[in-house]
Amino acid sequence: MRFIHAADIHLDSPLTGLSAYQDAPAALLRTATRDAFENLVTEAIAGAVDFMVIAGDLYDGNWKDFNTGIFFVRQMGRLNSARIPVYLLYGNHDAESDMTKKLTLPENVHHFPTGKPSTFKLPELRVALHGRSFKEAATTENLAVGYPDPVAGWLNIGVLHTALEGNSSHANYAPCSIAELEARRYHYWALGHVHEHKIWRGTSTIAFPGNLQGRHIREAGPRGALMVTANGMEIESVERLYVDVLRWQVLNIDVSAASNLADVVRMTGRGIEDLLGDSQGDMPLAVRVILFGASAAHGELFGLEAQVRAEVLAQAASLSGERLWIEKVRIETSPHDCAEQIAARFDALADLQALLAKAAADSGFLQSLQDDLMQLVGKLPLEVIATVAQLEAIRSGNVQDLVRSTTPSLVAYVAKAG
Repeated sequence: MRFIHAADIHLDSPLTGLSAYQDAPAALLRTATRDAFENLVTEAIAGAVDFMVIAGDLYDGNWKDFNTGIFFVRQMGRLNSARIPVYLLYGNHDAESDMTKKLTLPENVHHFPTGKPSTFKLPELRVALHGRSFKEAATTENLAVGYPDPVAGWLNIGVLHTALEGNSSHANYAPCSIAELEARRYHYWALGHVHEHKIWRGTSTIAFPGNLQGRHIREAGPRGALMVTANGMEIESVERLYVDVLRWQVLNIDVSAASNLADVVRMTGRGIEDLLGDSQGDMPLAVRVILFGASAAHGELFGLEAQVRAEVLAQAASLSGERLWIEKVRIETSPHDCAEQIAARFDALADLQALLAKAAADSGFLQSLQDDLMQLVGKLPLEVIATVAQLEAIRSGNVQDLVRSTTPSLVAYVAKAG
């Protein structure tokens, strides 16, 4: 017996991070979550699975456009034609959605109620599915403790939308522990809410499939659902089923050996080539490039963020055509020579470093700098300020850290310039 466990589909949730591209794949960005879900349904039909479980967050909040719900109904109709039932649990985002409450779903879709945990029984498979949907978005009570006892002699599956223990990056909804889940004596727990794939094989098999489609750089790597195979009351295997249509990646490039900008560009090109070689098929990639390492090129890179980004974009365009887009370029290099080495030189560069160190403690200088910089920051829109940490710091009056963080780069720049 096989079933698909999916969660956190977030239909029509926007993909963010590539909007600055004039030639960005607008259609793909707009329909990626739908395309991934359609891929999932196609896999379910091709694999003739016995049923599908969706463990919450089908929608993405309080959407007003019913086309989102109509798309879902259409996909459920495909499964209905293939005689594949779907067991749907509503999560925190679904609780906010008008469509959750109003759209009538095909007869093959069975949703868990919100008032208390309930059980769906599949006698022909000897499977019992237990679950409870969210009534309110901010459900912070432990729902798992109220789930019913397992059905004796059957495969018991718990369906739950939960932060689980240790997932501080997600809102603490329906919190519970692994020990509490195992205490229910179910064979499999189909969880949702945490967007990263995780699995525990103990007394119970407990799994998060992760979300179907990465929507930004914090959801990097392959995305999809889980194909679960059971034999009687034993979970034999849990395999990842990738259905995403655009993949986010972080490309870390060590430029410690670079002497100048040209070296950095060449190293970036090689890194992009390697990434394309490691990526199977023609999956479109959205990539954040991070340049790091103690490098002699650090001084030359100082103040050239726009040019470095343009160089990286050019490398990506020449090597990948329209398959790879650069989400962001971050320069996290450091000077080749540390502050102690420069101070030991007793030259003009050492004097500059000492002068800048004194400036960071000079209240008069800091106030003057604050006044000058606020002339610039005051003319910028708030949404621009919010995206640049240094601008936020200036706006809040914290220019001391700005001086301290800029000092190594400025000294390296002067040293590089001779």
